[in-house]
Amino acid sequence: MPFEQLDRFKVHCKPLKERPNKVHIEADHVPANTKPKPLGAAGETAIRETVQRLVKARETGASRMLAFGAHSIKNGLAPVFVKLIEDGWITHLATNGAGIIHDWEFAYQGHSSEDVRANVTKGEFGTWHETGFYINLAILVGAYNGLGYGESVGALVENEGLQIPTEQELIDTTKTLIDSDSDRAASAADLLTHVRAFDLNPGWLSVPHLYKKYGLQSAAYKLGVPYTGHPMIGHDIIYVHPMNHCAAIGRAAQRDFLYYAHGVSNIEGGVYISIGSAVMSPMIFEKSLSMSQNLALQQGKHIDNHYMMIVDLAESHWDWSKGEPPADNPDYYLRYNKTFARMGGTMRYLSADNRDFLLTLAQALK
Repeated sequence: MPFEQLDRFKVHCKPLKERPNKVHIEADHVPANTKPKPLGAAGETAIRETVQRLVKARETGASRMLAFGAHSIKNGLAPVFVKLIEDGWITHLATNGAGIIHDWEFAYQGHSSEDVRANVTKGEFGTWHETGFYINLAILVGAYNGLGYGESVGALVENEGLQIPTEQELIDTTKTLIDSDSDRAASAADLLTHVRAFDLNPGWLSVPHLYKKYGLQSAAYKLGVPYTGHPMIGHDIIYVHPMNHCAAIGRAAQRDFLYYAHGVSNIEGGVYISIGSAVMSPMIFEKSLSMSQNLALQQGKHIDNHYMMIVDLAESHWDWSKGEPPADNPDYYLRYNKTFARMGGTMRYLSADNRDFLLTLAQALK
């Protein structure tokens, strides 16, 4: 007998405009020409080396990947990221589920970041209709159209709406493709379930994004730069809303993981920058590098000459070029650095504020 599940349709979701927010993007965004605080001697060395490696990687066509935690978006750094991809320095962006959400809320309403403690107490944390409804629906539609996770949300923002198929189209797709393309057939059935549950009218669903110019996902979508989302089930507020469908998230996120892994497969001579991500970035990098190494070895090659610049607030005094520290060293517990240190190539670690590092890097690349 299956266990009893919570009925999300009974959760009372409130309008997003009623939620007080801590960050307002028009006032809090960081222009790319903002003067950063000095990074110190170690930071200057790290920037100089990273710039040199990025220049060389761009000359050879190797991957230049930038993975980051949600705080980089909450800190208003989207304009700096946009500058880096517009100028061709970064070929791939990757973040977690929260990074996707904050970027969307900024583009949609201009502010984000709720008071978690207060809202959990009131039973209101994450119970915001528009965030759950539109992001989940974008992923359902995107999964049906063969898009990835970040790509689906980027398309929603850039196009300022979604095309909702007719029920008959979804029924026909499910029936006719069940043998030849079962993944698309299943995605059609998923979308059909939610079209019916929410009585959605077929055709164009207009969703204006008044602050789209601050949206990193829409900029990446427009420029054709992969911006991949790497979520974990139940971690983000969109799972609160009944529009959420984890099968669709799985399809879209699987595509994003494989887009990301493809980028890692071209990391020989390339650059991987990880900012403020202690779990997502090192975990997906190690699996992707292992797969890429497997394929390279089949061709008589080996990925060795990749450069990793890891930036976070935690202080570290270990020389990570020597590999991971011994267990009696305090830095032993910086486990995400240990992960990167095991990945071969050249790894550098810098304790710095993500704003100052990204601004200094973007301005040095000019």
